[in-house]
Amino acid sequence: MAVPRTIGCTIFLVAIFCLHKKGYGESEKRVLEEVMDTKQSVIHGRHKRAVTIQSTTAQNFPVDFDAVVKVQIPVSSAPFNISEIVRDALKNLSFTFNQSLIVTSLNLTTECYPNTTGELQCQCERQFSWPCSKCQVYDACSNNASQPCECSDALPYDGQFCEPYTNAGACLASTTATPPSSTKTEAPPSSTTTVNLSFTMDLPFSDSYNNGNSSQWTDISSAIQTQCRNHISNLINATLTGFRRGSTIADYTVNAPSLNITELDAVKTGIFTDLGTKYPIIFDSSANLSFTHQSAFYGQTVNVTCGPLPKSLNFGNNWIAEWSQGNSLISNDSKHSLSTDYGAGTATLTMSNVFTSEDGLYECNFKQATGGPSFRQKSSVAFKVTEVPLVQVSPVQIKVPCDGRKVQLTCSVSSNSQNYLVEFTGLTNPDVKINYEYTNTDCTSKTFTCQVKDFPQFNNTITLTSFTGSFLCQDSIFGFGQEDDTAAASCPTNQEGIITAICKKAGWQEQLKTCVLKPVTDLLVQSQFLTTITVPTLLSQLSNVSLNYTKEVVGSPTTISAVVQILSNVANALLSLSIPITKSLMEDVLITSGILTTAKDSWKTLNNGSSSLTNSSISKNESISSKFLQSIEQITRRLTNDSFDISTDYIIFNKTTFKDNFNAEFNSSVDVAISEATGENKSLTIITFSLMDSVLPARNELNLDSAVINGKVVLIQSSANVSNISLTFVVTNDSLKNPECVFWNFNLSRGLGGWDNTGCKLVNNNQTVTCNCNHLTSFSILMSPFSIEDPVLDYITYIGVSISMASLIICLIIEAVIWRKIKLNHTSYLRHVSIVNIAVSLLIADIWFIIGAAISAAKEENKAACSTATFFIHYFYLALFFWMLASALLLLYRTVSVFDGGLSKTSMLVIGFSLGYGAPLIIVVVTIAAAAPRQAYIQGAKICWLNWNESKALLAFVIPALTIVVINLIILLVVLYKMLRRRAVGGASHALERHITVVLARTLAVLTPFFGITWGLGIGTMIHPHNRGLLIAFALFNSLQGFFILVFGTLLDHKVQSELVIKSQTSSRRTKSTSAGALSSSGLGAFWNWRRARDGYSVSSGATNASNSYSNS
Repeated sequence: MAVPRTIGCTIFLVAIFCLHKKGYGESEKRVLEEVMDTKQSVIHGRHKRAVTIQSTTAQNFPVDFDAVVKVQIPVSSAPFNISEIVRDALKNLSFTFNQSLIVTSLNLTTECYPNTTGELQCQCERQFSWPCSKCQVYDACSNNASQPCECSDALPYDGQFCEPYTNAGACLASTTATPPSSTKTEAPPSSTTTVNLSFTMDLPFSDSYNNGNSSQWTDISSAIQTQCRNHISNLINATLTGFRRGSTIADYTVNAPSLNITELDAVKTGIFTDLGTKYPIIFDSSANLSFTHQSAFYGQTVNVTCGPLPKSLNFGNNWIAEWSQGNSLISNDSKHSLSTDYGAGTATLTMSNVFTSEDGLYECNFKQATGGPSFRQKSSVAFKVTEVPLVQVSPVQIKVPCDGRKVQLTCSVSSNSQNYLVEFTGLTNPDVKINYEYTNTDCTSKTFTCQVKDFPQFNNTITLTSFTGSFLCQDSIFGFGQEDDTAAASCPTNQEGIITAICKKAGWQEQLKTCVLKPVTDLLVQSQFLTTITVPTLLSQLSNVSLNYTKEVVGSPTTISAVVQILSNVANALLSLSIPITKSLMEDVLITSGILTTAKDSWKTLNNGSSSLTNSSISKNESISSKFLQSIEQITRRLTNDSFDISTDYIIFNKTTFKDNFNAEFNSSVDVAISEATGENKSLTIITFSLMDSVLPARNELNLDSAVINGKVVLIQSSANVSNISLTFVVTNDSLKNPECVFWNFNLSRGLGGWDNTGCKLVNNNQTVTCNCNHLTSFSILMSPFSIEDPVLDYITYIGVSISMASLIICLIIEAVIWRKIKLNHTSYLRHVSIVNIAVSLLIADIWFIIGAAISAAKEENKAACSTATFFIHYFYLALFFWMLASALLLLYRTVSVFDGGLSKTSMLVIGFSLGYGAPLIIVVVTIAAAAPRQAYIQGAKICWLNWNESKALLAFVIPALTIVVINLIILLVVLYKMLRRRAVGGASHALERHITVVLARTLAVLTPFFGITWGLGIGTMIHPHNRGLLIAFALFNSLQGFFILVFGTLLDHKVQSELVIKSQTSSRRTKSTSAGALSSSGLGAFWNWRRARDGYSVSSGATNASNSYSNS
């Protein structure tokens, strides 16, 4: 009968699903079958304890069930490392059945692959072997099939798989098995029992050992026969059958009418004693290692006991215990403690703070200090560490009024590996999620405990505090509260931490949020106890978590803080433990780091210092972004000497070697050239970050952050001594100017870190920016927001502002001189009030403009002073426009209403001042309240004006100003229409009232378009910041606003001119230096007389008459 053939396929047998069930019925059978069907595998199952799978009635006792999953993979589509891929997949594979169906272990036992003849060769995994019956029937790969073997030349038909060594055992059979073929094999006598045995020597295997004349064959064959004769009664024969690899395994058979375990153990001990003086023979214990917890939770402490050492081996006290996990040796470190008890002949491995890195098979070896034979004991089942279930409750801590209110209490449990149930102790039945309604009737504080069923150590509590009286705050999350009360709420699902809030008049205000993604929290704890074994596992898990939970990670500043701390702990462990970083480990680091660089908003929050992480070692004087970059630099220093490249979505990594010089382009954004370097074995590592400008703030040695990172950040390290490196950056925003070559100095700003230009200088600034530096670290370029250094603009601004301020002062002096004459006519009085306030607002705004310029030019950054200057500039510029609006509304009111009736002077003044100063105050306060908490109120400490890029705060000025311009223009059109209509029908208004209206309309008609054009040009400069013509026009119009107010608001009013003439005549008469007649005959007097004659008004030379004439103007 031919053995099965599967040409071109690799077959994996995955076992053992040990399913411990509380009763087994048809439903469980269907569950198992459905699960296995989803794996598209061939299932073989068998019960232990002789319980049939076809049973349709549920059993009342636990049942162990073993299942085998056969997975066929075509060789053509399988990568060369398919075995490693399958093993890694099984480590992280989990199944969810129900509460009575539990998977206790999952192992890869057998790998079958086509051999050169086209047949299948099936190799057992470590710790597994084929039973001797299968070795005999299906041909062992070795020459001898009379004992358990690790390889066979076929896959059995009956679904049998490689079993643990302890299950395969010795081949005790009354007959020799017959293969399923037509060729018959003569069976040995029925009275004969054959045992297939083996032992291992810690020697490299050599084919010469199988030479019957070799000393090894002679010594070992003699020892086997001697010990069998000494300890087995009625021995027929004992035969050495050969040696095989792993290290060197000696196989032998024993034939006797009957055999028992005691005799066989005596033979093993005798062989060990006999050969131990000459060969490093290993005595394999038939017992397994003893674990205090075969399955443990994260963070637990587990003891593993090896021994006892058989006294017959005569080891005495001169031996040491050597432990290993898989193929890795275990030594004393922060996680492992090794101890021995020579009196008891045992050794203990203590593992503290266990995590998934401790999963696997363990082995211990007792080795004599002088060499020679050793004692070995293994674990037959893989040790498994399970994550701690996360119990979340809502609310966490709130106050409840003592009035019989009902409070909804919620508790849930989550875990990625197991299904758990929770319960409110003594109140509810277990469930995955519980909602419990509590009525507060007894006015006492209550604490409710929600715990995991069967694991009460995992719990969470809800605290309700009763109070009487009124409450200020109320919502569904933080409950009720009086002023300054605090409350706590739970984090979102799968996040650990707490959210606290305080009750204020505006409601509940969030104080602190320490929510961290639970998988990240687990890794953070694990990173505090790293060893040589656990570092690779942790980095792999961290990159997987970052990929699988990208949205949750980048959206949480506290989670980012935790990930940075993990990387920092890894960097410290690499240094202290001298662990090298391979390509695969570095790739895990770069994947995690690249995802972190995409979190622009979270980094802005972190850099502003408004996030807190509990139980973190990041101090208040440390910058998380700086620590992030420093961790990457430290990890990079532990790279192996290999040259390799890594490309991720956000980071490009290159490690190479060079001789005397180096020149290359990276990521089409940075050119690196090294012309001077000394040292041997010159290696060069270059890491180019696409989005590190979102992570690192743009502050420099003066703690100024008005500049912008305008190129890629590139980290460069070399084993050589580099004294001259040239970097050419492609700028990312060509609207920025004034480049500065910088590197990140971790010591700046009292340890917060910042950009420093020491040792770097600008070489070229054309379409790219070239820098030369005399050292290596993390480089980039800083550039300032657009500002033109144009002498013409400077002269226009300074001269224009000076003229404007002088004009405003003159305007106010003139108004003060004539102020007493304004008393009878309401319209004239209110017009002059508007002009005075417009002039005052612009004058104060100009003064604060000069103050702001001085603050910006200062060497030391002063954000508070810059924000103050911006506040007042914004406020008084808006006041100017709103007083213009008040003037326009006055004009409209006097045009459309009856002149002698309506609002009183006092009412008009109240309206004017409320509109002129109240409305701007509201706008300015709202703007600073909305933008300041986000650090986006001003453009920067070097530009004291409203922010545009981040918060668009500038719109809080532009929109009101241009809206008022449009409203004023509409009012002017309405007034013009009314005035023309009245003139057409003969004119119904008094000449004096009409004159005042015309003056007011003329003032608005000139100033409104002028201010509108000015700030329209301002918008144009934002859209086209390089247009020199727009910039000069805006500077000219903006700096001459005061002059226009003086001319069109005051001097062109002939009533003002007349009063000034009278004042000058009176002054001349008092000094007796001139006369009215002389003034009239002079050129200036002629001008004034011509103006008075043209307007149809006469001015008496007497002060009293002049006063009476002007009082009605």
